[in-house]
Amino acid sequence: MSRKTVLAAAQLGPIQRAEGRGVAVGRMVRLMEKAHSMGAEVVVFPELALTTFFPRWYEEDLNRADHWYEHALPSNETAPLFEAARKLGIGFHLGYAEKTPDGRRFNTAVYVHPSGEVALKYRKVHLPGHKEYDPVRKVQHLEKRYFEPGDLGFPVVRAPVGGTEANLGLLICNDRRWPEAWRVLGLQQVELVMLGYNTPSLNMENRGFEAHHLRVEHSQLSIRAGCYQNACYAVATAKAGTEDGHELFGHSVIVNPQGEILAQATTWDDEVIVAEADFTRCELGRSTIFDFARHRRPEHYARIVEQVGSEAPPVWRPGQSS
Repeated sequence: MSRKTVLAAAQLGPIQRAEGRGVAVGRMVRLMEKAHSMGAEVVVFPELALTTFFPRWYEEDLNRADHWYEHALPSNETAPLFEAARKLGIGFHLGYAEKTPDGRRFNTAVYVHPSGEVALKYRKVHLPGHKEYDPVRKVQHLEKRYFEPGDLGFPVVRAPVGGTEANLGLLICNDRRWPEAWRVLGLQQVELVMLGYNTPSLNMENRGFEAHHLRVEHSQLSIRAGCYQNACYAVATAKAGTEDGHELFGHSVIVNPQGEILAQATTWDDEVIVAEADFTRCELGRSTIFDFARHRRPEHYARIVEQVGSEAPPVWRPGQSS
């Protein structure tokens, strides 16, 4: 039985602060239509796809930021995206800012079946940046102020994608840099990881770390390693271009279970890239070098879950027995 489908990354160019959701949703519908015309059955949009990356601005009163959040999904403003998916018979991943009925705020992503039903929901766990205004920084990165860490873990679900089924997982932006996140998905036999990101071209808190030319390299290195070490595909979709005067690096990619880049965006604008996935190719890595049942040794991994910060090792001196 064939387990093939065509995946699409629908990269978004910048969304300016003054632009409303209607502008973003209209662009996303057009990208979905283009992805469908290219044969795609699944389309992945970026993190916080409905708005500009608002955590770059400080608000003392979080209630003044409520307009950035979705209070229901679909809403009147996002309904056209759901309607287009139903019409085209295409599933989609959407990243957005979520405010729950009890007032909690999350950086959230969902995978939506063509029927309009949410098949999988995830809330970002690894929040970068800081919580309070930092006068030293030229650009704020206040995700820790606007969101709390996700409370859903790293779920995987087997769901229809195109004419087949696959084990689906979601990550958001900074999660891609944490191998623990990929491995938890891998332990659930994930076959397709969908993730969106909004990543600046410059590390505003570099302190000597990560030169400009390494920003894209480190992003793709993390995704490729995650796919290879967990025998899965990934569609990693960016917001790109100069957004409210701040540059986002784009470079959306689709990666296979061998860690190879199958397709990559080449602009900083709205752009669709596609690649065919054959989920039977996930079986090779999972049954050989990354056969977890045969090769993992969790009795030696306790430090990973018991310890948060790093600790200095013991000191050895000449003449001291090991």
